[in-house]
Amino acid sequence: MQHIYFDHNATTPVAPLVLDEMRTCLAEVYGNASSIHYFGQQAKERLETARRRVAALLGAGEKEIVFTSGGTEADNLAILGAVRAAMPASGRPARHVITSAIEHPAVLNTCAQLQREGVAVDYLPIGSSGIVDPDDVRRALRPDTVLITIMHANNELGTIQPIAAIAAIAREAGVSFHSDGVQAAGRIPICVGDLGVDLYSISAHKFYGPKGAGALYVRKGTPLAPILFGGHHERDRRAGTENVPIFSAMGVAAANLPSTDLAPLRDRLERAVLDRVPDARINCAASPRIPNTSNICFDFIEGEPLVIALDLRGFAISSGSACSSGAVEPSHVLRAIGLSDRQARSSVRISLGASNTVEQVDALVEAIVDSVTLLRRISPEGRLVQIYV
Repeated sequence: MQHIYFDHNATTPVAPLVLDEMRTCLAEVYGNASSIHYFGQQAKERLETARRRVAALLGAGEKEIVFTSGGTEADNLAILGAVRAAMPASGRPARHVITSAIEHPAVLNTCAQLQREGVAVDYLPIGSSGIVDPDDVRRALRPDTVLITIMHANNELGTIQPIAAIAAIAREAGVSFHSDGVQAAGRIPICVGDLGVDLYSISAHKFYGPKGAGALYVRKGTPLAPILFGGHHERDRRAGTENVPIFSAMGVAAANLPSTDLAPLRDRLERAVLDRVPDARINCAASPRIPNTSNICFDFIEGEPLVIALDLRGFAISSGSACSSGAVEPSHVLRAIGLSDRQARSSVRISLGASNTVEQVDALVEAIVDSVTLLRRISPEGRLVQIYV
């Protein structure tokens, strides 16, 4: 049986050019990029080429790019680093952070850690659109606010946040602004200068690069305290010998993004599902979204059995964020947009990638129709509906 992948927001397959770069570096470019001899300088050249390529992806300067082990570390460095850099000389925790209720756990759990350290955090509520209201950000500002952190694109819904408008509010207030761009990078055009962000996180494995590679854009002049301590790597912003093969591969991925427009495929999928499956709806359908992501609620069944049923038919989708897989609680993102626990548990995420085709999308729709029909027939809720309709 052929297996077809529709879970690209969890991770993407490594592109052939990226894999070739990793192999070459692992075999031939084994020097330490901090060494001054030939082998070290060979590694340094690969590292700085990667830095230029990642900078070009974001419209940034190469000196503004800090390599990390992934999006989670980049988020931690941005949030912890910005807040700790703003600590008063007295050390008193007179600090305040603004974020949203739909952030990735890498942001939410970092903010929770700050709360344990005495930092006040406001989690802005989100309406049914799945979009942060910039006016809510403005109203949440306090004299001791030191950081605003709002994601660029949501990992479950795909909704795109008004980052430029929020950045303008932050700039007017003299507050640093971080955006988690992990789901946006490689899927929509990004220019950090136009967005107005001070800090921006990305992860290579979301755009056909390797796992274990990420980067943080740090606008020149932005205060940032390190969270790792050791040597003078990454201009004293992230200690540790750079993983040249992984970062070099990330650079190749950044420079060779697929040109496929996935919006028509996503729209074809959604139209077909809505036409053929009763009591189905697209979460946040009217909001601006990254072009590859669809979050669909199927009433009267739960999402996880549907994910399993489709997997048995050869299709990989998700019931939510991969970082929250196995969680007992319904998705915090779906609850934040006003879905009931039942509706949240009835929703699945389908995220397309460059290798997906019209034929694969049509086959997925057929599998969804059959699987939902079967699950509704055998589920208690489904049987109840059939009896009373």
